[in-house]
Amino acid sequence: MARVAVMGAGSWGTAFALVLADAGNEVTMWGRRTELCESISKQHENVDYLPGIALPRIIRATADPAEALAGAEVVVLAVPSQQLRANLNEWGSHIPAGAPMLSLMKGIELGTHLRMSEVIGELTGAGPERIAVVSGPNLAKEIALREPAASVVACEDLAVAERLQTLCHTGAFRPYTVTDVVGAELGGAVKNVIALAVGVAVGLGYGDNSKASVITRGLAETARLGGAMGADPMTFLGLAGLGDLVATCSSPLSRNRTFGEKLGTGMSVDEVAGATRQVAEGVKSCQSVSELARLHGVDMPITQHVAALIAGELKPDELVSGLISRDAKAETE
Repeated sequence: MARVAVMGAGSWGTAFALVLADAGNEVTMWGRRTELCESISKQHENVDYLPGIALPRIIRATADPAEALAGAEVVVLAVPSQQLRANLNEWGSHIPAGAPMLSLMKGIELGTHLRMSEVIGELTGAGPERIAVVSGPNLAKEIALREPAASVVACEDLAVAERLQTLCHTGAFRPYTVTDVVGAELGGAVKNVIALAVGVAVGLGYGDNSKASVITRGLAETARLGGAMGADPMTFLGLAGLGDLVATCSSPLSRNRTFGEKLGTGMSVDEVAGATRQVAEGVKSCQSVSELARLHGVDMPITQHVAALIAGELKPDELVSGLISRDAKAETE
């Protein structure tokens, strides 16, 4: 099918590498730590992020980014969103000219308020026809276990989206195509912030009514921001919007939901961050999403309260009480 480089050896990058291998592609992964790359290549297991799950033997890994990218026909970017710029500055020059780049990242860059596709375009000089995004209800462990799941591949060039769709379509993973990159990326970034709020509610001992209320109003916030930024409203009713939001807010496998839950039980941000190897993207992105909303004149109270909580300006119970005590208004406002 294709020679694919997956740049990033965390849980989602590894799970997606498995999908690509199952679809018949030749996959080379890059990771920063040599010992982790050796475990992937020799033991066929990512012992740090997906222990106990066997990886296809066709997958190999290297700590040399130039080696991973050599001859790649497609490049998958799966590093933490706030580290993308530094990584591209380090090895972006090795990305083969003309190779499509597929982002698995879900975040808004701090300081610049750029979506990940915009950071990729800025640093590589690639046009939108070379930059695509995968987004949907795709919890890494379930994908790696080959449980049935669907997602979307978003690219402004439909032909490129369809080519990438073919490269990751397996018996367990069903990708759809869209051309709304803005909507797909916003859905993926904001849902992490909303999942933190849902986790806080769970940690405080609240039940399903509270969770469903935060999820639904969180979707409204996402759609408002998307509308202001030119996204297709239908995207937020699909896999990259509602689908991803429900999975991330509902599952104990969700890093952001789990992070918020621990905050709700009384742990500090530093305590929770120090207790896990996994990156909860919403912790970093909540501030940039909140600032992005202000720049576009969009009211996003859940996002703003989560940003205040992470900054130490609110306590978990104050987050909930602050939202409930807001002025009553029509649901569609």
